[in-house]
Amino acid sequence: MNEYDFLSDLTEGMSGADITEVCQNAAKAAIRDNINAEEEWKKLQAPAGDGDVDMSSYVETVNMITRIHMEEALSKARKSVSQTNLSDFETFRKKMDPAYNKQVAGTTSRPKINWPVFTSQFNNAAVDDDDLYS
Repeated sequence: MNEYDFLSDLTEGMSGADITEVCQNAAKAAIRDNINAEEEWKKLQAPAGDGDVDMSSYVETVNMITRIHMEEALSKARKSVSQTNLSDFETFRKKMDPAYNKQVAGTTSRPKINWPVFTSQFNNAAVDDDDLYS
């Protein structure tokens, strides 16, 4: 199993918006950890009673989203679409999508659309490709 399959299993049943929220929460957790690490570094570097610290030698300790951040975000994740909602959507799709109904019935052809034949001036109009904005 690769990492994509693993993440797919962890987010089973989540909508795209739910997964986006997980990623945003993981990013916020990484930013929070970086801010906390910077504050700790400042405390260790500041002379007693002096609040000014030279930040030129500071190296960010958390510069990416890690597994820990993703685990934290996934632990708080929620699924916004219930199984009942999914069943309702599937029922609606079966009723309203003729192409889906034909696929389920064993036919993979699409419904035939009888497009009208246009005989107006637009079919024979010369197109000036050189000047698109006039």
